[in-house]
Amino acid sequence: MVDIPAGRVTLSDRRTQRSWQVDLRPYRLAEFPVTQAGYVEVTAGRPSTARGARLPVEGVSWLDAVRYCNALSLREGLIPAYREVEGEGVEWDDASDGYRLPSEGEWEHACRAGTTQARYGPLDEIAWHRGNSDERPHEVGGRRPNAWGLHDMLGNVWEWCWDVYDAEVYGSYRVLRGGGWFDEPWSCRASVRRRSHPTFRIDDVGFRVARSG
Repeated sequence: MVDIPAGRVTLSDRRTQRSWQVDLRPYRLAEFPVTQAGYVEVTAGRPSTARGARLPVEGVSWLDAVRYCNALSLREGLIPAYREVEGEGVEWDDASDGYRLPSEGEWEHACRAGTTQARYGPLDEIAWHRGNSDERPHEVGGRRPNAWGLHDMLGNVWEWCWDVYDAEVYGSYRVLRGGGWFDEPWSCRASVRRRSHPTFRIDDVGFRVARSG
């Protein structure tokens, strides 16, 4: 886990042309997306289409990611961050010391690592995308990290975030960030937002874990 400093980030949505600022307290974020080895160790599940211990786990829904976070917390003697409420979705206890998904603001703040450009370095050096991936995921850590030591923030697999995308229009759909191995370069930018249903699974979507500071 990498210590991420407090800060302020400006989020924007291309569809609505809306921008908003988020103030963040210090937190911790995993250096890499969760790997298949890490996922099977905690859950015994093998959901990925591609197979490899160091490959990012994919084919996981937002709910799968939430449940992984709780299982990892219990495994390490921490207080789970989430509580599933029948018919009402998932509640986040922000006082918990357990593992959780990053908020959208935390994800972008960590991705940018103090930079203001669309990417934290030349794309082919930092990310696996359609132009260099041979249309498959790659082992985590194979590209250059950002200034805060975080790998694969762009490319390889999209990453689930905690946030609801736009409740009025899309209901319970959750935010995805980062772009994936099958995406064109324009999708692999710090500001790009995607959305999907919390039960959706596909072979270019994974996640990484966070903890409150």
